[in-house]
Amino acid sequence: MSSAVWRRRRAGTLSGATPNRCSPRFADYLVEIASHYARAKTIHLALGILSSHTPRALTDSFGEQVGGWIWNRFTPHYTPKHGSWLNQAEIEIGLFSRQCLGQRRIPALADLRREASAWNEKMNRHRVLIDWRFARAKARRKFRYKRHRFTRSKY
Repeated sequence: MSSAVWRRRRAGTLSGATPNRCSPRFADYLVEIASHYARAKTIHLALGILSSHTPRALTDSFGEQVGGWIWNRFTPHYTPKHGSWLNQAEIEIGLFSRQCLGQRRIPALADLRREASAWNEKMNRHRVLIDWRFARAKARRKFRYKRHRFTRSKY
C-alpha cells in the first residue's frame, strides 16, 4: 500500500490580517516576519500566487539594496495549483477559520489581528501538528475507481 504521511511542525507560525493585498502591505509584513525571526538563518515562506508576492514589493518599498537583503532572508515556496502540501495549508486555514473565527463576524481589523495573534500563540505553544494522510488505495475505494472501466470521449 502506497501512502504518504505529512507532519507539519509548528516551531513558529506567524500570520496576520490586512485590509487588502497590496504590495506595500506585503512588504511591511515581510519586515515584521523578518524581525520576529531575527535569529533564523532562513525563513521558509509559503505564498499564494499573487502579483504582490514578489521581491519587487520589497524593492519598491525599501530600495534595491535593503529590499534585496530582506528578500534574501526568505526561502519562498509558492503554492501549486494542485498539490498535496497545498492541502495541508488549506487544512490549517480551515482550523483557523473554525477555531479562531467560528461563526463570528469580527468588525474591526485590530480585533481580527488580536484574535489571530492569540490563536497563533496558542497553536505554537502547544506545538500542534497536522497529521495528514493520503493512501492511494483508500482514495481509489472512496472514489470508486475501477482500472479498466472508463469511457473515452468521441471528440
